[in-house]
Order: sequence, then C-alpha cells, then structure tokens
Amino acid sequence: MVDGRGDPRPYDIVLFGATGFVGELTARYLVQHAPRDCRFAFAGRDLAKLEKLRERLAPTAGDRGEIPLVRADVGEPATLRDLARRTRVLATTVGPYIRYGSALVAACVEEGTDYLDLTGEPEFVDLMYLRHHAHAQETGARLVHACGFDSVPHDLGVLYTVQHLPEGVPLRISGHVRSNAMISGGTLSSALIGFSRASRTLRTAKERRRVEPRPADRAVHLPKDGVRRCRELGTWAVPLPTIDPQVIGRSAAALERYGPDFTYQHFAAVRHLPVALGGIAGVGAVFALAQHPTTRRLVSRRLAPGEGPDESRRERSWFSVRFIGHGDGRRVITEVAGGDPGYDETAKILAESALCLAFDELPETAGQVTSAQAMGNPLIERLQQAGLTFQVLDSTGD
Repeated sequence: MVDGRGDPRPYDIVLFGATGFVGELTARYLVQHAPRDCRFAFAGRDLAKLEKLRERLAPTAGDRGEIPLVRADVGEPATLRDLARRTRVLATTVGPYIRYGSALVAACVEEGTDYLDLTGEPEFVDLMYLRHHAHAQETGARLVHACGFDSVPHDLGVLYTVQHLPEGVPLRISGHVRSNAMISGGTLSSALIGFSRASRTLRTAKERRRVEPRPADRAVHLPKDGVRRCRELGTWAVPLPTIDPQVIGRSAAALERYGPDFTYQHFAAVRHLPVALGGIAGVGAVFALAQHPTTRRLVSRRLAPGEGPDESRRERSWFSVRFIGHGDGRRVITEVAGGDPGYDETAKILAESALCLAFDELPETAGQVTSAQAMGNPLIERLQQAGLTFQVLDSTGD
C-alpha cells in the first residue's frame, strides 16, 4: 500500500512502548477504535511481553487478525531506524524522554516519519528542536510532542477559544485547570528529572530562543503571575509550572488567527486559598527533594513510571480546563473537559492524534510543530467524537 505521499510502508501507525501502563491503554484504544483498514503494529524491546499484550487484547480485536509485533530497543539505534522506516506515524510512550527519546526522534527524522510522544519535559522538547527541526523540515517529518493531557486539551482549548473571539485584534486568554485525578507515574518521574535539571533546562531554552525565528509583525506574551483571585470562576488561580504555556505560545507564534498581540497565562483553579498555598508549598518541597539523587529516588518510588490506578479509580477521575478569553470588548468562557486525564484520556488523545496524522486532511507542515499547528480542528472534532467536550459556557460583548 502506498500512502498519500507515495510512501510504501507496511504500517500506518506503530505504537512504541505498548506494554507500559499508558502504552497498554493506548493499544487497547487502537484495537477498539481504529478503522478496520488502519494497519497498526505494537513495538517494544521485549517480544514476550508484546505477545502477552496481544493475547490480552485478542478478545476485543474482532476480525482484525493477529496484530503485528516489532522488536525495537532505545539502546539499539539500528532497530529504531528500521522501526521508523516501516511506518508512517510512530507514537511513543517510552519516557522519561530526556533519557529514552532522542534516538527515536532522530530515526523518525531520518526516515521522514511522523512522530508523537507524551512528554511534558521542556528540556527534551527544546533539545529536539535544536537538533532536528531543520532536518525534519527537509525530510517532511512532523514532530509533535506533548500529545497527551500535556498539552493537547490546553493547546486545542486555546485554539477553540481564539476561534470564538474577534479576528485581527489583541487577544488575552487564561486557562484554569481542575481535576480530581492521581498524578501519573510518568508525569512524576518527568517532573523530578526536570526539577533536577533546572539549570540545564534554562540554558537549553535560552539557546532555542536565540535561534528560533519569531513572527515579524506579531507578538506573543507568556507572563508569569502570582496567586490571584479569579472572579469569573470564583476560584483562586495558582500558576502551573508545566509545559503547556510554552506549547500554546508556539501555536500562537505559528498561526495568524491568534492575532497581532497574544497573551496567555496558565493556572490551577483552586476553590480555597489554604489549599492553593499548600499546593505551592508541595511543589516547592518536591523541587527541593529532586535536587538530591537519594531523596529523588525515594519520591519516585511512591509512583513509578508504568504504574497507575485501577480501572475503578480512573472511572471516578475527571478534568476540566476553563479558558477566559478577551478581545476587542468581547469576553468568552470556554471549557474542555473529560475523564481521567493522566491515563485514559491521555491514551485516547495519543491514539486519536496518531489516527489524525495518518488519515485526516491537514495543513502542510513539517519539523517540530504543535498539535494546534499540525492538526487543529480535525483533532478537536476527533476528540469530541471520542467523548471529550469542547463548549462555550458564556459569551458577552459585541
């Protein structure tokens, strides 16, 4: 079979890291929801584990036949190159990405293969831009990082909000996140590594800013703020130190629809001030513990990558992100909401992103791009059909 780019490859999508916790949820989603003609495979370093996964999923596979399995190991670059050569889209759940992701990105860039991951690690994203963006533009590979709860609901939620505001005027948007879910083991591990590498993260970000082109006639601002009261939502707004604002800022820089002067701020929405202050103290404590290998290991043992809550706990989990947008006298409040963010919805988002890249008509992009830049409205539509909600809660003004 030859795809729309004249590229004869045996698979449309390969999921790398399919035997991990989120990997298995993503694999199950693909088995249950991918179109019948989608040619997908599962990959990892242990074929025996992959075979057991295939057996567990067999009752829901219907008449798909036996799902192909491919052995690949991040420690063996030749296997990654072969893996990338055989698929149009490669989605990976293998993190922390600063440790395990670089060789796979390089393989995808060389082979012109679209790449998706779940990273929330700014240093990794910036390093991959510095090392691979230019070459990926030449080979046609689309590198889309942060394709889970970090950062698709936020990135696409801002795009959705922007589309409900006037065009060609300065826009100001804030995002407010609420959830009752457990943090994922992968997210905790990435946060600990990121905190321990804070100085390197800052140096890498500075180097990217030095070389990355900026729009000549538009401005993007990501100001930092302290804790404040949000009257519109009746909550306290606590700044969130996540990758989401950076992703949103890059979407705004790439897309003219965000207007000539765009500002975004990102918060946790907390109802009670003592809880907000406790959360800040908790993040500070984790940051301090992450600076020393011994205490970092102790914290990471509380929830290791590849571990997660059982199905009943995930079924009780939810998230909501409310966006308050202002532009030219108009105010709009929108919401993106769904179920368990760190596991079930992350797996759904990664799988639908892979299907979107593989099958939907999308803008011509290449290099390191965001979900809004690469997929935008087609991915919003997919996620709505998959059960996430994007809605306008309130709109005032002209």
